[in-house]
Amino acid sequence: MKRASAPDAGSASAAVGSAPARRALRFVLLVGVMSFFADFAYEGMRSISGPYLALLGASATVVGVVAGAGELFGYGLRLVSGRLSDRTGRFWPITIVGYVVQMAAVPALALAGSWQVAALLIIVERVGKATRNPPRDVMLSHAAVEMGGYGWAFGLHEALDQAGATVGPLAIAVVLAVHGSYTEALAFLALPAALTLGTLAVARVLYPRPEDLESSPPEIAARGFDRPFWLYLAAAALVGAGFADFPLIAFHLGQASVVAPEVVPLFYAGAMALSGAAALALGRVFDRVGFGVLVPLTVLTSVFAPLAFSGSAAAAAVGVGLWAVGMGVHESLIPAAVAPMVPASRRASAYGLFTAVYGVAWFAGSALMGVLYDVAPVALVVFSVAAELAAVPLLLAVQRQRRQGGR
Repeated sequence: MKRASAPDAGSASAAVGSAPARRALRFVLLVGVMSFFADFAYEGMRSISGPYLALLGASATVVGVVAGAGELFGYGLRLVSGRLSDRTGRFWPITIVGYVVQMAAVPALALAGSWQVAALLIIVERVGKATRNPPRDVMLSHAAVEMGGYGWAFGLHEALDQAGATVGPLAIAVVLAVHGSYTEALAFLALPAALTLGTLAVARVLYPRPEDLESSPPEIAARGFDRPFWLYLAAAALVGAGFADFPLIAFHLGQASVVAPEVVPLFYAGAMALSGAAALALGRVFDRVGFGVLVPLTVLTSVFAPLAFSGSAAAAAVGVGLWAVGMGVHESLIPAAVAPMVPASRRASAYGLFTAVYGVAWFAGSALMGVLYDVAPVALVVFSVAAELAAVPLLLAVQRQRRQGGR
């Protein structure tokens, strides 16, 4: 069995000017533009979904349950989507269905009329994302080797993705400032939703078979997943469990009067911008240094909790910055490391399983940290740091096994 690994820096440089590399890069950029508009739409929606539900008569409990259920569906259903993609090989059709469902749900919220309908649409939007992500990530992985490495491909895509996540909430803030209407703000999101679907159609026409971008697929027997994958999955689950959702950080910033209320959205927008930049830079580092870079990054980003949940505005700003770097790692390097660990024919199943477990762990950890915050904020900090650092020995074990000749 041959060992599959990401290209080293020399091979990456040699590939940059080749025709297959340029074609692969164009595909990643096209999918990145599509993700930019998609994040513009759904992150814009998510930035006001809580107040909008409240306006329609929902209680705080309903808002929390809807947000939690949406994330649970959004990650859990990826297991189904991934398996279906592998079994049928119909990556584009499944991706298209997911994007259409998601982009239809976002502007439809403007017509909800009741919190029950709005809650259903918010969950449907997460279902759409769960459907399209595993097959889309597999298609990106096919382009990664030709354009220089998994870290670069996923990092570049994530940078464009997070740019949309930054612009969307800011655009919604402008619409609200001008019109003061949640309905008009949500209706405005029909524009980026339509641009998402238009870019999707272009990508489908120009790249009908993204698997052909990978001229030399890894020679890995299509068996099950090896021990490094399962160790890595356990490590990622611990990292996800210890990583607080931004709404909880925002809740602390408001409750403890760390910053003025109008500053909190600026913290979030800045975090999204930094997350995208970190994903882009760290993707290159991942391809040059290898899997081991995840160890110091995990240790570094574990410090976000003591700072973000402090009483100092300056410390909180640094903590949110580290949280943003962690988001960049989660959304680019962590999935990039999965592809070389698994058989090429089972990547969609691997991504579906990986993101499902990761998402459920994130949801469970977030719920626990909410309870711990009500007991004592310091308990939340201790749990967060402990969970993140507990992943380090597992990451070291994965690195050791890969060096010893595993996939």
